[in-house]
Amino acid sequence: MTMNSPDSSLNAARRARELLEVRERVVDVLVVGLGATGAGAALDAASRGLSVAAIDAYDLAFGTSRWSSKLIHGGLRYLAKGQVGIARESAAERGVLLRHTAPHLVQAHPYLLPLTGEVSRVQARLAMTGYRLGDALRVTAGTPRRLLPGPARIPAGRALDLVPALDPENLRGALLSWDGRVADDARLVLAIARTAAAHGARVLTRCRALALSGDGGQVRDELTGQEFTIRARAVVNATGVWAGGLVPGVELRPSLGTHLVLRPGTLGTLRAGLHIPIPGAGNRFALLLPQLDGRVYVGLTDEPLDGPVPDVPEAPESDVKFLLEVLGSVLAEPLRRDQVAGAYAGLRPLLAAAGGGTADLSRRHAVLHSPDGVVTVVGGKLTTYRRMAEDAVDATGLPAPRSRTARLPLVGATQSGDGAPLRLVRRYGSEAAAVQDLMAREPELARPVVEGLATTRAELVWAVRHEGALDPDDLLDRRTRIGLIPEDRAAALPVAAAVFASED
Repeated sequence: MTMNSPDSSLNAARRARELLEVRERVVDVLVVGLGATGAGAALDAASRGLSVAAIDAYDLAFGTSRWSSKLIHGGLRYLAKGQVGIARESAAERGVLLRHTAPHLVQAHPYLLPLTGEVSRVQARLAMTGYRLGDALRVTAGTPRRLLPGPARIPAGRALDLVPALDPENLRGALLSWDGRVADDARLVLAIARTAAAHGARVLTRCRALALSGDGGQVRDELTGQEFTIRARAVVNATGVWAGGLVPGVELRPSLGTHLVLRPGTLGTLRAGLHIPIPGAGNRFALLLPQLDGRVYVGLTDEPLDGPVPDVPEAPESDVKFLLEVLGSVLAEPLRRDQVAGAYAGLRPLLAAAGGGTADLSRRHAVLHSPDGVVTVVGGKLTTYRRMAEDAVDATGLPAPRSRTARLPLVGATQSGDGAPLRLVRRYGSEAAAVQDLMAREPELARPVVEGLATTRAELVWAVRHEGALDPDDLLDRRTRIGLIPEDRAAALPVAAAVFASED
């Protein structure tokens, strides 16, 4: 099956057709939740030859999967805590993404740990030991050094070449390490879901599960209000922090993680990210993460969330202040609050445990069985979504071949875009040329959505025709990330609305 075939396209017409189909037959697997793990479960099951209906109350990557740090990491933090199994799994899954399934979306990126006066020589030696152990995990995972270079200690001058915003008066050098980075976490979920669709899965957004049992679910079409039943031989609950609302007995302790968003150029030219030790927090670091569009994300807090779980969490002002203080500890000129263009917060679906803060909870995933037969998969992290999905489908007990997703390329999985600009290749892979062709045929579509941003109108049109976008929010907040900066979102909203009007 060709992954760039029309069979992978998601759009309103396909949704309407497949909504009718799922009412008329029993599917093998009903997957609820279309974040990375749910989309991954849909792909895993469909690629084994099982019939699949996968639903989400909102959109692809609406929840946790679009709020990550965009890291695809090898589990170094887990090594430091002695969680060797999780670290190995993370390194292995990072290698799968880099080598086989999503090389267009996931590449290696360099990070510096600045050796300031606050980092002792003993701490520096321990950190380098950790980086070398992480590199050993790379070897065991079979990831070649050409894809993921090894660590090194570099002098202060070289560190300033990579990150000129560092304070030269408080810098004796830096530790250079490499890890994986995804160009866009929401686009990774989109690629997974479209690949599932290419294998026959019915991927249905704006469909809310009202009740689940081991043989299906009661569902409401959020666009029409109509309710109906999807009958299934097995049900997988992959709704993350919301899992306990559908299946009693699932105990989670959600953790809130906040990121700041900086406009391109705010910190000058950045050729590497930063690992910044958090004072008094042991083996925890804040991160500075340059993005392909020039924006910079700064994160990551880790605070327990008490009370009801919101659909879209807010970034607390206290977290913004904290991140600015930590970042300012290594910069020549600390950032002001008015230089923060946006902020976002995501919720991690951590398994509840007695005592300790959320930063101490394991990132190991779990597959749970409810008394009526629903399989729930919780915990984990973006890097290991594929393994989580495989375990969830295995747990259904349905007769099917073994998982094949470790070597199954996602839609667009190539680093060649037939001459298309690198920016498009890093987002669309082998489909970049088709997006470029849209601009060639209709020059109006080559215009930027907002002056000063690289995203073009052709990308919005492509998202409506092939990527399942059903309204302007889908376009601005998930198919592109224009919406991360409120001013840019407001400027782009009329253009996004006009695209839908033109496509009717």
